[in-house]
Amino acid sequence: MPLIQLSPAQRKEIRAQAHHLDPVVMIGSDGLTSAVKKETDAALLAHGLIKVRVFSDDRTQRENIFQALADELNAAPIQHIGKLLVLWRPKAAKERPVSDDRRPGPRDVKLLKFSKKGGQKPEVKTVRVLGNERLTSGGKIKRSRPKQTSVKKRSQT
Repeated sequence: MPLIQLSPAQRKEIRAQAHHLDPVVMIGSDGLTSAVKKETDAALLAHGLIKVRVFSDDRTQRENIFQALADELNAAPIQHIGKLLVLWRPKAAKERPVSDDRRPGPRDVKLLKFSKKGGQKPEVKTVRVLGNERLTSGGKIKRSRPKQTSVKKRSQT
């Protein structure tokens, strides 16, 4: 029996989310092999909610595959309809850096400055653009958003 127990309402909600998904794992005539289990585990790790297509015509074999995948991969069996199996496992939370208020770091951008005379080579200039800045089409650096000032300070100046 899988470790994840869901209420009917939770199962219904997850089944609705899976409706538009395409199968990511296909199980052929060889059945449930270690490679299939490995791919299913990787798909569950990446997506959390997946559909599996079983090409076998034997319904009991499909039910056994469904239960085996749910038990071995610690996933919740959501739905078995025809040859499609729906499995769900909660995704692990990604580790965030210590400060959540980080912005994108600086990056170096090469600028080509063309001369007004046609025959000369363009000047190559490397410029550092910070996370809160952008590069205009004319090659100038501007802030992405204007610095916010309060209404009181705007009225004083």
